[in-house]
Amino acid sequence: MSAIEIAAYYFPNFHRDARNAQWHGEGWTEWDLVTQARPRWEGHNQPIVPQWGCFDESDPAWAAREIDLAADHGITSFLFDWYWHEEGPYLHEALENGFLQAPNRARLRFAVMWANHDWTNIHPASFLNTPAVLAKGAVSRATWEVMTDHIVARYFSQPNYLTIDGCPYFAIYELGTFVRGLGGIGEALAAMASLRAKTRAAGFPDVHLNVSVWSVQVLPSEHLWPSQARLETLTQLGCASVTTYAWAHHYDWASAKPTFPHGSYALATELNAQAWETYRSQFAIPYHPNVSMGWDPSPRTIQTDRYEDRGYPFTAIFEGNTPQAFETALRKAKDFLARGQDRFPMLTLNAWNEWTEGSYLLPDTVHGTQYLAAVQRVFGMPQKRISTRA
Repeated sequence: MSAIEIAAYYFPNFHRDARNAQWHGEGWTEWDLVTQARPRWEGHNQPIVPQWGCFDESDPAWAAREIDLAADHGITSFLFDWYWHEEGPYLHEALENGFLQAPNRARLRFAVMWANHDWTNIHPASFLNTPAVLAKGAVSRATWEVMTDHIVARYFSQPNYLTIDGCPYFAIYELGTFVRGLGGIGEALAAMASLRAKTRAAGFPDVHLNVSVWSVQVLPSEHLWPSQARLETLTQLGCASVTTYAWAHHYDWASAKPTFPHGSYALATELNAQAWETYRSQFAIPYHPNVSMGWDPSPRTIQTDRYEDRGYPFTAIFEGNTPQAFETALRKAKDFLARGQDRFPMLTLNAWNEWTEGSYLLPDTVHGTQYLAAVQRVFGMPQKRISTRA
């Protein structure tokens, strides 16, 4: 089997951003939610205390520390959760001011996943859980053109941008929002043709289009497509691969209701391993499996409100996600990839730093770097597979 791309999702809401200042107050970052979190029952691991403290991810010096830590433990790329709404870019400073300005940036590849879901006011969410939409995930064709101009010129041109068969990897989180926002499949096809033309004009053979798939809705704006319709749309758009963002998208939340707020990491492992097999048989294109470190969105709720089963972010919380259980899941994913036919096998990890959803590989004061050590034990140091460009 070819060397495996180990790509960790990077959630960039831990630096100051102009729109966050408008919505939440000057200087606000999601570190505020991390530090204010409180345990919801005896033994609940909150608040999580980052070993490095609350650092500014848009500072290239801090980005360099992250890059070294990731690369030293076998991570090969960061997949940045990347936001661009009708109003323009959002949370891009971690990538553009931090990662891309770090002196050691060549140690990791990177790519962007357009996180085109509605951005709602859940920072924190109230008990009523009817948050206002602060920015819509859908964009117009005019905004798509400006956005993709930026992606091709600013990111695809970087020598360490992730490519597969020479094609820059570009991911879309919500396929349904993309299609509906542009007005339908015909308009979506035209928009994608425009991106492909721009990419070829920049000297690449094509775009490697990746799309997230799931069987369980988590965010309110997520759309569950009937299987056949989803297959047809992926084919029409020329998708090259599919993956999953988080294990929450394949969890049996109904099974957690009797024991709420307690969820099971072991059950999540089993259900997601089943989903990998389903997707491999369902799709003619490669499915990149995902392994999640954990799930606990309780920091995104008002801490003085009751914690009841009211939908995201008031969900059951995975328990049992120890470094050992995480390593077991990684070995399952490695075995799944070994049994596949993908010439460019890839694993996505949730996540590098999704602190307020309880899924992070950065060290905390309880486990340190044990989760990263598990990645290194299972996959070793990366072998060169997808080369960077000079």
